[in-house]
Amino acid sequence: MEQEIRGLRVSHRTIIPEDEIEEVFIRAAGPGGQNVNKVSTAVQLRFFASASTVLGEDVKERLLKLAGQRATKAGEILIEASRHRTQERNREDARERLVALVREALVPPAPPRKKTRPSRGAVERRLQAKKGRSDTKRMRGRVSD
Repeated sequence: MEQEIRGLRVSHRTIIPEDEIEEVFIRAAGPGGQNVNKVSTAVQLRFFASASTVLGEDVKERLLKLAGQRATKAGEILIEASRHRTQERNREDARERLVALVREALVPPAPPRKKTRPSRGAVERRLQAKKGRSDTKRMRGRVSD
């Protein structure tokens, strides 16, 4: 019997455990009337990326690079969500954004491009075409009487 791991599912093989995520609810600016001053609807999601047990070192490195300003010097990723009026919807939004970021970091970079040289025939054809255009343009000069 498989043990059910509670956490945030990123892919079929990767699940971020709940203990690596911390959520703090804060007051949000914007629409909401007086309610905005009384209820903490915005969420500040903190993912301890550098201490994560489910991500490899290369993935952590790509994740912190992709996070940009959302990454702290301590290796944490901070996502703030306050687009919606309800706490639950902001919580879902922050989690969805974290999942999208981690999914992007899970994709390994493409291998570097191998430099190739044009074949001798291709070089000769290009030079012949240039010579032909040059001759055409040279013939466009004025006709002498």
